[in-house]
Amino acid sequence: MTDQDIMREALALARQAAEAGEVPVGAVVVKDGVIVGRGMNRPIAGHDPSAHAEIAALRDAGQRLQNYRLVGCTLYVTLEPCAMCVGAMLHARVARVVFGASDPKTGACGSVINLFEEERLNHHATVEGGLLAEESADMLKAFFASRR
Repeated sequence: MTDQDIMREALALARQAAEAGEVPVGAVVVKDGVIVGRGMNRPIAGHDPSAHAEIAALRDAGQRLQNYRLVGCTLYVTLEPCAMCVGAMLHARVARVVFGASDPKTGACGSVINLFEEERLNHHATVEGGLLAEESADMLKAFFASRR
């Protein structure tokens, strides 16, 4: 599977989130070319501010791999992660993060701050942004336009 194929899986999860009335963000964790975790935004339904797509995907991967350390894993997400989600990825030791659309309001992979480049932190991941960014951004724009 290519990075684009995997991001399309995350986009499918984002569509499911939108259909459920949640902000359309989807995330997938991959290890050795195999999807080991999936997640979509669910903070509204779960009354849980931590129920972001990335957190759900990390939890799913941890359960499947039977380890809270996700060494060697890549997390794909349709929107640039926030500080909370980057913190969880740091603790999980995710090796690589690939995101779609940038988030100029809360993005913690370069838009507002880049926590992965903070030298004082004990873990760093490779970050690549902009993969299928237009599709991700369009889905978010359509969702918020329909709410106005």
